[in-house]
Amino acid sequence: MSIRPVKRIITSKPTMEGAGVKLRRAFGFGETGEFDPFLLLDDFRNERPEDYRAGFPWHPHRGIETITYVLAGSVEHGDSLGNRGNLKAGDVQWMTAGRGILHQEMPQGDTAGRMHGFQLWANLPSSLKMTAPRYQDVKAAEIPEIVDDDGTRVRIVCGDFWGRRGPVEGVAADPRYLDVSVPAGKRKTLPVELERHAFAYVFEGSGSFRAASQPFGVLTEKTDGEEETLVREQTGNRSLVLFDSGDEVTIQAGEQGIRFILVSGKPIEEPVAWYGPIVMNTKAELQQAFDELHAGTFIR
Repeated sequence: MSIRPVKRIITSKPTMEGAGVKLRRAFGFGETGEFDPFLLLDDFRNERPEDYRAGFPWHPHRGIETITYVLAGSVEHGDSLGNRGNLKAGDVQWMTAGRGILHQEMPQGDTAGRMHGFQLWANLPSSLKMTAPRYQDVKAAEIPEIVDDDGTRVRIVCGDFWGRRGPVEGVAADPRYLDVSVPAGKRKTLPVELERHAFAYVFEGSGSFRAASQPFGVLTEKTDGEEETLVREQTGNRSLVLFDSGDEVTIQAGEQGIRFILVSGKPIEEPVAWYGPIVMNTKAELQQAFDELHAGTFIR
């Protein structure tokens, strides 16, 4: 077994989307080869209703899947196929846009005005870019949660983990999406298959992710053939940890524990032609999608 070293730590950056929703983006709209098959991760956490209530009015998607995980508040959604719904705290929506859909997402805060959740975009391979759209709406009670002997809690949104399987099925990239909480001071090792790309996004507490041979909080690097020991601060709130290759990740929780999503998937390794909410394989396919939008033939 080999522990995955940390390849890079990224602090999510403030940005604005939709009709003026203030959120933080961990990655997306750039070079995403290291995250393949994933394209984008947004953290929409806010306690000011005026910063999110304008929402994400009607907009198109093609060629991708969007995964929305709500932690506080709710998100009302509707689409061009007549689907309607309301995601509440703990719920997940896995939308396969396929050949095309128009939809809207309108966030509402809880009684204290708090709104929090994540949206992850997963790419579709060329063979499934034009598949029929579909939804998988999953209520919080349907998501299995495992509590280990040391108090570690894992909610399994998608994929197999510790002998249980998440409720989302039939996703092209065969991803694993986990919501992990490790208690204060505990050290935990979690399996991640070698052939997958993997990242963690920390949204509560702090901790250290490192190789087994390195003391927690310390990173050893080679510079001009000599080893240099550097102190690494703990990874904290709103930080994304991109892992290098290996088949396990190890976490040492800080004084207040740590909670993060751990996401992994098999790379698609296909060309990406991307503009806004549409992701295809070639510029010609991208142009065709926008021509259809202008002509009113996008929805089939």
